[in-house]
Amino acid sequence: MTSKTTPAPQVWPTLTARDAPGLIAFLVDAFGFQEALVIREGDRVDHAELAWPPGGGIMLGSDRGGSAPDDPWIRAAGSFGGYAVTDDPDGLYTRAVAAGAKVVREPNDTGYGSRDFVVSDPEGNLWSFGTYRGAPR
Repeated sequence: MTSKTTPAPQVWPTLTARDAPGLIAFLVDAFGFQEALVIREGDRVDHAELAWPPGGGIMLGSDRGGSAPDDPWIRAAGSFGGYAVTDDPDGLYTRAVAAGAKVVREPNDTGYGSRDFVVSDPEGNLWSFGTYRGAPR
C-alpha cells in the first residue's frame, strides 16, 4: 500500500515588506497562514515561508531599500496581490476584519460560482479569498 501525501508547494508568490515581522504576525492572525520558516536578524527578515493550510504558501522578506537596477526581482513593498481558496470565506472575512484588514470588497457571490472577498493588509497588499478552485482539469 502506498502513502499519499500532499506535495510541497511548487509555486511561491513572493512579496516584500516594510515591517516583515509585523506583516508575518498579521498574516498569521488575520488569515491563518502558518509560519513554516523565518530567517531573521532583529527586525530584518531575510527569508520567510508561510504555509496556507489548505495547500500552498507564500514567501516574503524585508524591504532592503526599494528597487535595485541590478536586481530586477526586488519589488516595492505593498505591491503584491494574491488569491487563496477557502471553504469559509464569510468566517475568514470576519476574522480578517477583526484583525485589522482593510475592506476592499465585502463577501459576494460571483457570476462564476465563487463566494469571495478582497481586503488589504497593513502594507497595502491585496488579498482575495474565495471558494473558486480553478478550472476543472
